[in-house]
Amino acid sequence: MKLVAGLGNPGRKYQATRHNAGCWWVERLAAAAQVSLRAEARFHGRIGRLAPPHGTAWLLVPETFMNHSGRALGALANFYRIAASDVLVVHDELDLPPGTARLKKGGGTGGHNGLADIAAWLGTKDFWRLRIGIGHPGVRDAVIDYVLCPPRAEERADIDSALERSLALWPLMAEANMEAAMLKLHTKELKA
Repeated sequence: MKLVAGLGNPGRKYQATRHNAGCWWVERLAAAAQVSLRAEARFHGRIGRLAPPHGTAWLLVPETFMNHSGRALGALANFYRIAASDVLVVHDELDLPPGTARLKKGGGTGGHNGLADIAAWLGTKDFWRLRIGIGHPGVRDAVIDYVLCPPRAEERADIDSALERSLALWPLMAEANMEAAMLKLHTKELKA
């Protein structure tokens, strides 16, 4: 992977909300590698650079709102000529329960406006996604309020567990050994 983007909404108001699960993942990866994420106006986000032994990849936390995530990701990918197949987007997933993480390449956007915007900017849906389960409120009309609120304590513990399990597989992802990472991630969850 040459670019890892963690999706969310900017600002303190949204920092602890379910929609920012992707940001949490990238911020934890940066902290573990002792990489600071600095604001970069031309890339509309906070960026950092991983170096060996942590892999070699750009980290991005867009400072645009979720629905405009493609602007930041597209700017960075275009500037450094990073192919969509070398991009990992980490995001919240309503269709997965808290405590679940799934890795996949391509596919639809499932109504996720951040993914739709990224696909539009990259010109393809053929990028990697790490989906962090946040659960569903059960009613479609409640989704916006749900994703823009912090998870309950027990949900946050489950989400943190999924973040840690998936972060442990970063060395495989960094080497583009995505199939092995997928197998380990999905197998561990079946046993849990």
